[in-house]
Amino acid sequence: MAVQMELRRIVVNELQDGHTLLLKEVDGDRCFSMVVGLFEVRSIDFRVRKEQSPRPLTHDLLNLVIEALGGELQDILISEMREQTYFARVRIRKDGEIIEVDSRPSDAIALAVTAQVPIYASEDVIEEASGA
Repeated sequence: MAVQMELRRIVVNELQDGHTLLLKEVDGDRCFSMVVGLFEVRSIDFRVRKEQSPRPLTHDLLNLVIEALGGELQDILISEMREQTYFARVRIRKDGEIIEVDSRPSDAIALAVTAQVPIYASEDVIEEASGA
């Protein structure tokens, strides 16, 4: 079962390579964090602050390609955690069907923030990541 999450906090660490995203359950108190790269955290932060770029950035481009091919980004799912590594799926609706595409969670979250679609995490991910 998937649980809707919200991006609660972005921590940019200027002194190290690891930057942190904190995701919190929309209708609950559970949360977990993940470490992401500088490019991804800046892209996500850029979107959250609603800054505009004169040209499409990578996550804008991907969203535009999905739309140009007749699809619509439905949501993203942080689907799995193996050996302390998260896995995600980008879920695209096209012609009444859902197409799932493998993605790094940081890219999926950046795309979700860009397209303003829901972020979900599987119960297993939440339990394992939060130590429950």
